[in-house]
Amino acid sequence: MEYYIKQKVFSWNDQFTIKDSQGQDVYSVEGEFFSWGKKLHVRDTSGNEVLYIEQRLWRFLPTYSLYIEDKEVATVSKEFTFFKPRYLITGPSWQVEGSFWEHNYQIVEKGGVIADISKEWLTWGDAYALNITDEANAVLALGIIIVIDCVIAGQRASASSGS
Repeated sequence: MEYYIKQKVFSWNDQFTIKDSQGQDVYSVEGEFFSWGKKLHVRDTSGNEVLYIEQRLWRFLPTYSLYIEDKEVATVSKEFTFFKPRYLITGPSWQVEGSFWEHNYQIVEKGGVIADISKEWLTWGDAYALNITDEANAVLALGIIIVIDCVIAGQRASASSGS
């Protein structure tokens, strides 16, 4: 299944639209404006929440919990490394491999590809092309991809704020 995420460029809170290969809206993602840490709600086209993402506060490195139907199904943490960013996924036995700086990476499980992610360049705002091999993994894979984007965007923002 192919999906496309386009982040809205001028937005006070995080807003994404996730589309299918025909350009139809499949999911919307909206962050809470006044909250401690990031809190994102992923909803289907009927407005039903299919995934909730919450940043864990007071951590040395960014850590996010992902919930489906009020049950924590995964945690994504950025690991401490000197050169190449690395993420730890607890819950499913998935790993993330590839180049985050070039926005070209994969989510894999025991050598099999769960999702391919690549950034679409020369677009207005960040846009990502996603190929998720099994529809049963779609919502959780989308959540992990959104978390990685949040971490990268946070690093970009802190670097540009004159640290």
